[in-house]
Amino acid sequence: MAQGPTPAAPPTPRPSGRSASAAPQSAPPAIGPEEVTGAQSIIRSLEEAGVDVVFGIPGGAILPTYDPLMDSAKVRHILVRHEQGGGHAASGYAHVTGRVGVTMATSGPGATNLVTALADANMDSIPVVAITGQVTASLIGTDAFQEADIVGITLPVTKHNYLVTDPDDIPRVIAEAFHIAATGRPGPVLVDIAKSAMQARTTFRWPQTIDLPGYHPVTKPHTKQVREAARLLATARRPVILAGGGIIRAGASALLRRLVDASGAAVTTTLMGRGALPDDHPQHLGMPGMHGTVPAVAALQRADLIVGLGTRFDDRVTGLLSSFAPQAAVVHADIDPAEIGKNVRADVPIVGDLVEVIADLLVELEREQAQHGKPDVEAWWRQIDAWRSTFPLGYDETDDGHLAPQHVISRIGEITGPEAVYVAGVGQHQMWAAQFIRYQRPRAWLNSGGLGTMGYAVPAAMGAKVGAPDRTVWAIDGDGCFQMTNQELATCTINDIPIKVAIINNSSLGMVRQWQTLFYEERYSNTDLHTGHGTVHIPDFVKLAEAYGAVGLRCETKADVDATIKRANEIDDRPVVVDFTVSRDAMVWPMVAAGVSNDDIQYARGLTPAWDRED
Repeated sequence: MAQGPTPAAPPTPRPSGRSASAAPQSAPPAIGPEEVTGAQSIIRSLEEAGVDVVFGIPGGAILPTYDPLMDSAKVRHILVRHEQGGGHAASGYAHVTGRVGVTMATSGPGATNLVTALADANMDSIPVVAITGQVTASLIGTDAFQEADIVGITLPVTKHNYLVTDPDDIPRVIAEAFHIAATGRPGPVLVDIAKSAMQARTTFRWPQTIDLPGYHPVTKPHTKQVREAARLLATARRPVILAGGGIIRAGASALLRRLVDASGAAVTTTLMGRGALPDDHPQHLGMPGMHGTVPAVAALQRADLIVGLGTRFDDRVTGLLSSFAPQAAVVHADIDPAEIGKNVRADVPIVGDLVEVIADLLVELEREQAQHGKPDVEAWWRQIDAWRSTFPLGYDETDDGHLAPQHVISRIGEITGPEAVYVAGVGQHQMWAAQFIRYQRPRAWLNSGGLGTMGYAVPAAMGAKVGAPDRTVWAIDGDGCFQMTNQELATCTINDIPIKVAIINNSSLGMVRQWQTLFYEERYSNTDLHTGHGTVHIPDFVKLAEAYGAVGLRCETKADVDATIKRANEIDDRPVVVDFTVSRDAMVWPMVAAGVSNDDIQYARGLTPAWDRED
């Protein structure tokens, strides 16, 4: 996945679809075989980079680029209804395809509306290139109309960014942007281009090599460190592999499975790593952390070795850092050296591409096991199996007559199957989707993990469906999240993007309400959305869906859940929105409260499981 020290050529063009916009107008006057406008150079550069779709909205500063975009036979443009939606759509496309997603916006508010989507992609290591228009170069710094220093604004939330005022720089900068976004630790790159550079004439030259002297991601791990990691894995009695989203970004899922089978270690997959190892693998304990399974949390706390692969050891996984995994040696492998040791001290730090890291680790592990035999982990698995049988994932039926949200979400997964793509918003429904849907393959689960962005699901599902048109795509959203970006249903309807949206409607900001229940004496300050409970629906999501040209369905009884899901799955010519009326009193369990030790995980309200912490 990552690029090593030797510069490589930019991506070559790939077959791509035609523009979804109206028929091209007459072409601009010819200005020489190599001479183009800066705007034409932008479109030519996107074509050379292999871009087949751009999610965007035109405006004054980017308008010169939208004219030649209309003539492109290779780049399809999808007109979104909000720039944030365009950014999340590009991210969803990138997540399911492994390719760089592209979004486009104008200057000022158009560019600033992208900030949340860029920050989201940055936290979750999603490769995105954002092209923004900027005011004419001579006006930069004068507070011109719709001027914003988007390069300065996005500096902390992008992997890299550029301001282009010379049209001759356009092909080189765009080639570099795609290279940086896709290599090393993936991430978003913003290219801000002055309107004057778009309007000026230039000679188009696509670079054949990339020369970035200060950018050489390390891909090959250090042999000595890999050998030490193999030695520890071959001798540990209570080993746990903590697999993060980096496994999926690197395309290392098949290698991870080989490592799991060879090592005998228990495995947990983080929120971003769900699907990196099939959920039905016998050594898979589920998700760790704040809302992880008890066996996964307990195994990390009791481990004598943790092998972290492509994970940040973030606070939602570790709980109180000083109490995290007190008996464990830590191997930490990641493409980004800045992550190693940032939160948890690594006894064996390994910098490299996880494909190469795991491949080398497998060779060294086989050598260790040939010399010393396989470790005795039988007692460890007896303990883990006891936790599994005593503390399985589950939920209580509701007592208010409304649906159990866990039942709805689990049935969506069971009826639709593992080949679908599931996209979640943020909150209780996100955690239930991570817990109760069985993920059997990588790139089947999309969510806003690091930033926790409400409004992510619908536009990200739209991008995912564009990237994987033959897969069923479900957006599992909350009634709060849905109301932030539901306007992209219009984009889906007009552009024939038939996603399915399950609104887990508890008429509340559910996760905030859960915290108010647990920590604020049930004082529900500003979390009641007044939707779906009672006779009045504000808004009526069925009517709203129909207004956007989608199919609207409502499900209020358990007996209707399966039939409603099957009906939604049968509709494939337009978007479908299903309003599931669920209990507002349902809570996400297990739970580790913020800032406390993982040892204090609550299995259910008021129930904290105790596990033997003595050897």
